[in-house]
Amino acid sequence: MSIVDANLSAARQRIAAAYDPAAFAAAGEQLVDVLAEHLRRVEAGEGNALNWCQPAELVREAEQALHCAARGSATPTPDTIADRVSQLAHECLARGQNLHHPHYVGHQVPPPVPLAALFDLVGSVTNQAMAIYEMGPFATAAERAVVTAVGEQLGFAPGTFSGLVTSGGSLANLTALLTARNVALGDAWATGLTGHRPSPVIVAHADVHYSITRSAGILGLGTDHIRRAALDGRRRMDAGRLDQQLGELRSRGVPIVAVASAACATPIGAFDPLKDIADVCRRHKVWLHVDAAHGGAAAFSASHRHLIAGLAEADSAVCDMHKMLFVPALAAMVFYRDRAHRLAAFHQEAPYLYDPIAPALAEYDSGLATIECTKRAAALGLWGVWSLFGPQLFGDLVDVTFDLARQFHALLTAADDFEALHVPECNIVAFRHLPPALRDAPGERIDLFQLQLRRAVVESGEYYLVQSRLEGRSVLRTTIMNPLTTVDDLCGLLDCLRSYGSKLLKRAS
Repeated sequence: MSIVDANLSAARQRIAAAYDPAAFAAAGEQLVDVLAEHLRRVEAGEGNALNWCQPAELVREAEQALHCAARGSATPTPDTIADRVSQLAHECLARGQNLHHPHYVGHQVPPPVPLAALFDLVGSVTNQAMAIYEMGPFATAAERAVVTAVGEQLGFAPGTFSGLVTSGGSLANLTALLTARNVALGDAWATGLTGHRPSPVIVAHADVHYSITRSAGILGLGTDHIRRAALDGRRRMDAGRLDQQLGELRSRGVPIVAVASAACATPIGAFDPLKDIADVCRRHKVWLHVDAAHGGAAAFSASHRHLIAGLAEADSAVCDMHKMLFVPALAAMVFYRDRAHRLAAFHQEAPYLYDPIAPALAEYDSGLATIECTKRAAALGLWGVWSLFGPQLFGDLVDVTFDLARQFHALLTAADDFEALHVPECNIVAFRHLPPALRDAPGERIDLFQLQLRRAVVESGEYYLVQSRLEGRSVLRTTIMNPLTTVDDLCGLLDCLRSYGSKLLKRAS
């Protein structure tokens, strides 16, 4: 046998091992056992919320795993593959963020319903890549079903709206604002913005998510042409002052691409008065976009759906599945109130993708409506969980986490060494720790203390929370995303902050 033939033979053996269903079955069985035990421990509050390591250390560990594979010469058997998968999974879990731990109260990223991952697994193993219907037929069907069901839950009229799934809220916002730009400016897709004077603007909530600002840059509008809308005392967009702002822009002939409102805004979870804002936008003939990436799920709760009243009057809206619908990232939805806008984002042809003799199928080709061409089957997780439990589960998750935030606010208000900075409308709570020794300290010292305190707690692994800025001040911020968190866990967070705060003050004295 020649060297070339020998190399090809070895290559085929490795490929066969990589694709072996028996190896997949053995590895999958062990992996599910590893993950189930991990969930048991973490959901019970065992171990750390975050297994903190310095980045360089983790990169070295990950590199070592690559080098171990490179040193292997023999083709692995199903049993050795299963053992190695289990070992690698343990390494990932031992160094990862534990969102299912009741002490995780950090970013707006949920501990997903574990069963959702099994449906993601189906899409991943079979690679139901979406761009055209025939490449991912059932993934397309599941996406359509989910978009229709969620859109109707949000209040859009059945049969009149359209929607799509894309990878994350940032891409969802960009897609919706691209559509708004094309509708508002007409020829912008083909000719750009050079012929538009004065320069077009987006009027946005003053606490707007950075993805809106990024979108302005990407769309050629420029971040300098974001006009911040004034807020009321609850950090919501002030509809009356918005009316004045739009009137003034119209009087100067400034093209307005869209008003970008929030449901809810990131800093404190403030929900804009969408009904009033929609009335203002309609009066001025301006596209209304609602970033409901986090708060859209309130539609599933009888107790909280009033927070998004008026959302269905928006021209476009986004809602993340991977936030308050509790499925794995990334999965976000874009909705258009008018179904006629479903294909307004792009004006292109791709003859190698779309079949000219089956034009009706184009209605199901997601590549016509999304920035992505190849797209993962992102809706399968939500489709699976909804098919198992129905929509009430999503309302339950909203109700429980929002209620925990209210109880946490009560704890902060009752404590004389903490400052509650707002009444929470959802599960986001911003606050500060103010020990007696800092009450008369300069503002800069108090700000630094909040940041140092968070860093100490995070690196301890005991709790995970984040920092933010509010009215120019450094603050601590929790998003209570874990429905398994208890009031006792939240009491423990205050004690943890007190303990590490005391150590910081002693070192500084």
